[in-house]
Amino acid sequence: MPATLSPDAPQVLRDYYEVLEGGAAAYGEGEVMRRLVSDHLDFTGALAGHRPDATEGFLRGAAGFVATVEGIDVLQDVHDDTGSAVLYTAAMPGGPVTFAEFFTVDDGRIATLRLHYDGPEYLAKGGR
Repeated sequence: MPATLSPDAPQVLRDYYEVLEGGAAAYGEGEVMRRLVSDHLDFTGALAGHRPDATEGFLRGAAGFVATVEGIDVLQDVHDDTGSAVLYTAAMPGGPVTFAEFFTVDDGRIATLRLHYDGPEYLAKGGR
């Protein structure tokens, strides 16, 4: 079942979650995802830490996620003029993992992404 965001979600986030669930073959070299994120994405994640210019590393990390995720169930999403937050459970080979993502969007692209999850649990359940 595709991830379902509320009607208030920016289009870039709808496209982002579609890419995350599209599978490794559709992800390819990350061409579509690259168009969705800033050329200088500011990223923070449990395994990567804070990366102020993370676009290339993020694209590699997203490829690993896309290759293993079996589906995304959005639990809640909130959007306003300053940003968006999405809480979801990802079905992984070893069981579900819960993620919270906090976004800012600038000029139709994701400018910042703060990703919160249990890194060791993600790896134990097949994440890469």
